[in-house]
Parts: sequence; C-alpha cells; structure tokens
Amino acid sequence: MKQNFLVTKRNGILEKMDLKKIRKLITLSADGLQGISITEIQRLSFIQFYNKIKTSSIHQIIIKTSADLISTKIPDYQYLSARLAISYLRKDAYGQFNPPKLYQHVKKMVKIGKYDRRLLTNYSVEEFQKMDKFINHFRDMNFCYAAVKQLEGKYLVKDRTTGKIYESAQFLYILVSACLFSVYPKDIRLMYIKRFYDAISTFKISLPTPIMAGIRTPTRQFSSCVLIECDDDLDSINATASSIVKYVSQRAGIGINVGRIRAIGSPIRNGEAFHTGCIPFYKYFQSAVKSCSQGGVRGGAATLFYPIWHLEIESLLVLKNNRGVESNRVRHLDYAVQINRLMYERLIRGEEITLFSPSDVPDLYSSFFSDQIEFENLYKKYELDRSIRKKKIRAIELFSKMMQERASTGRTYIQNVDHCNTHSPFNAKVAPIRQSNLCLEVLLPTNPLYDINDKEGEIALCTLSAFNLGEIHSLEELEELSVLIVRALDALLDYQDYPILAARKSSINRRTLGVGVINYAYYLAKNQVKYSDNSANNLTHRTFEAIQYYLLKASNELAREKGACSWFQQTTYSKGILPIDSYKRSLDQLTSEPLHYDWNSLRKKIQKYGLRNSTLSAVMPSETSSQISNATNGIEPPRGFMSIKVSKDGILRQVVPEYHKLKESYELLWQMPDNTGYLQLVGIIQKFIDQSISANTNYDPSKFHDNKVPMSVLLRDLLLAYKYGIKTLYYHNTRDGSDKIQERSESIVEHGIDENCSGNACKV
Repeated sequence: MKQNFLVTKRNGILEKMDLKKIRKLITLSADGLQGISITEIQRLSFIQFYNKIKTSSIHQIIIKTSADLISTKIPDYQYLSARLAISYLRKDAYGQFNPPKLYQHVKKMVKIGKYDRRLLTNYSVEEFQKMDKFINHFRDMNFCYAAVKQLEGKYLVKDRTTGKIYESAQFLYILVSACLFSVYPKDIRLMYIKRFYDAISTFKISLPTPIMAGIRTPTRQFSSCVLIECDDDLDSINATASSIVKYVSQRAGIGINVGRIRAIGSPIRNGEAFHTGCIPFYKYFQSAVKSCSQGGVRGGAATLFYPIWHLEIESLLVLKNNRGVESNRVRHLDYAVQINRLMYERLIRGEEITLFSPSDVPDLYSSFFSDQIEFENLYKKYELDRSIRKKKIRAIELFSKMMQERASTGRTYIQNVDHCNTHSPFNAKVAPIRQSNLCLEVLLPTNPLYDINDKEGEIALCTLSAFNLGEIHSLEELEELSVLIVRALDALLDYQDYPILAARKSSINRRTLGVGVINYAYYLAKNQVKYSDNSANNLTHRTFEAIQYYLLKASNELAREKGACSWFQQTTYSKGILPIDSYKRSLDQLTSEPLHYDWNSLRKKIQKYGLRNSTLSAVMPSETSSQISNATNGIEPPRGFMSIKVSKDGILRQVVPEYHKLKESYELLWQMPDNTGYLQLVGIIQKFIDQSISANTNYDPSKFHDNKVPMSVLLRDLLLAYKYGIKTLYYHNTRDGSDKIQERSESIVEHGIDENCSGNACKV
C-alpha cells in the first residue's frame, strides 16, 4: 500500500507519506478553477510514487500530471499546473511558499552577485519597504503553465549551470520597475514604480526578453534589436563581426546590412587581386553570431540584408536551402532581400532586371534608399554603360527564384526599401533607412562601421515593448499606458550600458523605441470580427490610431519636460509630417473609418516642443513574451485553439483566452481562405506605425491543385503587400498537416512557430 510508503523530505529526513497533505496542496491550488478533478490528478499521480520518494519529486509529478490534462475541454488545468509550479518554484527559491521581504531579498541577491549592487545604492531601506507594499504576490496565480515554464527557463534569475532559481515573478516585476525609474527624482519615482509595476504585473504591458531577463542583474544591455551596417572593406567587416559577438552575448537580435559588399571577381587594389565575393564574409558573420548563446536565454540569430539587383543575387538566394554543399551554403543565418518600385515594375511588365556589383555603382546603391527618382535614372544609365560589369536576368525568373526560396526555407524575408523611406519617421535625404533587423520591425538609419569605437560609425538599437490588447477594455486606457511605457523605455536608454561607442551615440541621440501589441487575435474575437472578411478593418483603424496618437502625445510631453532627442531634426516629425500624412492611399479603399483624435493640435505641439523619441511604434512577433501573458502572439491568428510547443521542459500546452466563450468568434489561421484579408489589416496597421511590422504569409497546399501553391499566388501576395504599403514580410509558413493531429480529439494542435514547406510545396 502506497499509504505505507516513506518519503524523503528536503532536509533528508524520512517520514510516512501523508496523502492528505498532497490532496490539500491540490485542493488549495484548484480554488476558483472550473472542471478540475482532484481525484483524477491523485489517481494519475499516485501510480508514479515509490518508496522513499523525495517530496520534491512528488510535487513535480503532480505538476506534470496536471499539465498533461490541459485541454480545450478543461482549460483551467493550465492554471492549476501553473499554481502548483509556482508553489514548487517558491520553495526552491526561498525554502518556503511565502516570499521574503523585498529589502532582505535584494540584499541577499546583491551579496551573491545575482542582482546589480546599484539597487542598494539607488534606494533606501525605507523606499524598499514602501515598494514591498506595492507587491501583490497573489498575481503569481494568474499565470498559465506555459508562462511559468517560460519564466523559469528564460526570465527569472537563476544559475544556468545548476538550474537553481533565485526569485519569483513579482520580485522580477517590481525590480524591473525600480531599475527603470531609478533615474527619476525621489519625490515622484515611487509613484511611477507603482503604476508601472501594476501595468506589467497585470499583463496590460508586455516586456521583451532582454528587459525581463536582464534588468536588475549586473548585465545592463536591454535593447532587443541591434542594426549594423557593414561597408565594403576589411576594417568595417572586422568591426561588424566584433560588434556581433558583443551584442549577441547580451541577448540582442542582429540585423546586418551587407549590401555594399562587392561581388565575386571584383578588382581589389587596382586589380592586384580579385574579390572572393560575399559568401566567405557571410560565413565569417555566421561564426560570430553562433559563438555565443545569449547567456543561456536564447540562441544567437541574425538577418543579412542585400539588394535584389546585387550581381551575386542568384547565389545569395540559395544560401539557406538544404541543397548544395557546405562551401556554397550559409544556412544558420536568415536573409532579407531589398526591393523597390522599379524592380516590381520590371516584374509586372515582363522585363529584365540588370544585376550590378554595388562597388561598381556606389551612387546607385546610395540612391536605392534615399531617392527613388535618382535611382531609376542612374539604373537606366548604368544599364547602357558598357564599361560597367553587369548581368541581365528576366524579372519573373529572379522573383520566382526568390519566392521559391522563401517558400522552401520559410525565412527569406522581404524589405520594400522605398516604403521604408517614404512612410518613415526619418528624412531620407539626411538619414535614409537602409536596413531592418532580425524580426524586420525596426527600421533605423545607420552609418557604416569601421571600428567598434568609431565616432563616425553608428549602430542602431531599438528597445521594444507591447500593449496587451486583450487586457485593455477601452482605448482611453492607452493614454495612461503610453505615458508609462514611453517613460520607462526612455529611462532605460540612460540606465543601460553601451559596450560599443557607436551604439551609445545612436541610442542617446535618436532614442528610438518600438511599442507594438500582443493578443490581437483575442481582441478581434472579443469584438466579434475576423481577419478575412473585412469586418475587423474599422476596429483595427480605430485601435492603431489611438496607439500611435497616445504614444506620440506621451513622447511630446516628455520632450517638454526633458527636451527633444538630439537628432530630432533628422526626423520627418520635425517638419510636422506624421504617419497619417504619408501612408499609401490605396488603404482608403479598405476602411471608411475617420480619424478620431486631434492630430492637428498634436502636430503643432510636436513642431514646438519636439519628441523625446525618434520612433515610437513597431509590431514585433512577441512569440515568447506573449506566452507570459497567456496571450496570442503579436498580430497573428492562432493555428489552433490549443497550442502545443515542445521545449526543454517538455510539452507545453496553452489554450487561447476565453476559449469556451469565444470559440465561435476566433478565426484560426488555416480557416482563412487566403492572405488577402490579413495583408489588408497589416496595411491598415502600417498606416499608423512609424516603423514596421513582422507580418507573415501563410499557405495551405491542400487548397491547390496537386497540393502545390502556384507561383502566381505567391507573387500576387507579394504585390498586394507592396500595394498596401507594407514595409517588410517576415515568415512564410506552409501548412504541413501537423496541425491536423487531434489532442484528445478536441482541438487542432500547433507545432512551433515555423511550419515550412518541403521545397515541392510551391511550384514555379
């Protein structure tokens, strides 16, 4: 009888197993939850017990048993397993369920080197005592199981060699708030700390991985995105590689503009040697990216950008695919192809595209971003110049090859460089945008880097965050949340360290922020509208108008208080040009929604007082951070009502918010007939967003003849995205059938964020 088993307590003492204690733990954790069967959990757990089992092992078995019962039929098992996991986590961190006092906790963590010692010098004991009263540790009970496992794996301070965790979530939230507002005057900072703590701990504001994992620790670099422009010489290439290593090690995603690097066979030193081309240098950057694991929080990753008219384009497009040999592939980087209107026109007209080495036509390369009329004139001029090395290729052939690779790898991205500069917060004549970043949402002007401490070079950083649309009950709430998020992220720019001078220069002078959204799919479902039938168009217009308006207003008010960013004059905002002035007018066909806010008054205030931040908004994927809030990620439709993701901690199941109430209102990804409605919504969002959007395209081969997506469909969507002013396209997802697997015959199952087709899913 298992009732007679002995258990081994945490202190090593053996005692008789007490089944009543186990039932009490489960019962207390299930308080207020619906559909939970305590008897079923006991039965499934007890059969795994054995004599002298550790009490910690019993607790883990109960957690795992509860997590295995998560389903759309009884979603609340995700909260039960989370509460059980929180109980285990606290006992592991503190030796008891109740957390210690904040000051005692911080003092201990500083002593063992886990927290930044400046916490103790910035705040008095009395201030810590007041902050302790702000904390509501019961909010830990609002996490779902997948969120707790993400916290444990990526966000909570821990010893990554032993797995020992040192804190629980509410200490994370209060100390993030304390660190960010430590630069504020003592008479007001506690007020901001409380307001910001309440916003992030109730999931109204979502913070990205670098901030959640890094702030309060001795590591003081929290920007999510780092953009580096590499020039066409060894000094710049070496400086780029060095910068990659420094920033990958500090959890940042990397975007590298490599478009200037000359093509293979180009002369070096007046013909003394010929160039080996792009691929060896791409391999060099790949080694730099993969040299660090980002502190065990996530793996290093980078996206390389180059123009579609680069002489080596045909070789560059295939670098990621599984064919070929190691010498002509660089598979562990992602790539983005830069396109403009002239290239699309050549495609539509059935004409040819002429390929050049950028080193042979440097003014053409510069005008590609800064002046589309000049680019077109130079391009046509150089096409006729017989002295310049070139190659011609049919536009349909080149675009088809690009889209084939996008389909087969899923990760050949698109950047429409003209949209990035015409609908931009930067003046293209002064600070043209020449690249994006890993997630293709942050678009910043950069200068080539020659030395990591070069005063002339510039590395652009962007600091991210997001509003949780599912937790916002009226658009007026966005005003207060915008004040908090802008002030917090702006303060972070002064709080963090800069390992590279070129990055500090950009951050302090431009003060770029990128605030996006999570839980958009839930937001649409709550409002009884869908992606594909245009019913969400007006709501989306109203929502993102409010977001951009309140973000600009908050930054303008901060500029009145602290001064505009130093390089404000390089922005279009300084001329009174707002996103509502430069969007693609084709969007007016999609919505009749008028503007609801006093933009003219705000425009005048911006011209008078400036903005504290050059950029304010960007829509990022938020794949991990959305899990913490039990939200649908970014603006994406869910693949199923319940997602199943495999992690090092096992299988994580997560049910969409309010499944039982809103099941009929959600539109799942593969229920959408095509990408049209989704791309239209992205275009409407882009009307207001001053940076860019991580927008995906999705294809179900079973809807097409021979289970192959026609190239005409891929090209149609590419042109549609361009028509609606979309700046960037992120993943290409292809349904591979795995979502049809039924979890207990109840729900569509999701596997990961990438479901890439297998090469033959798309035909030319």
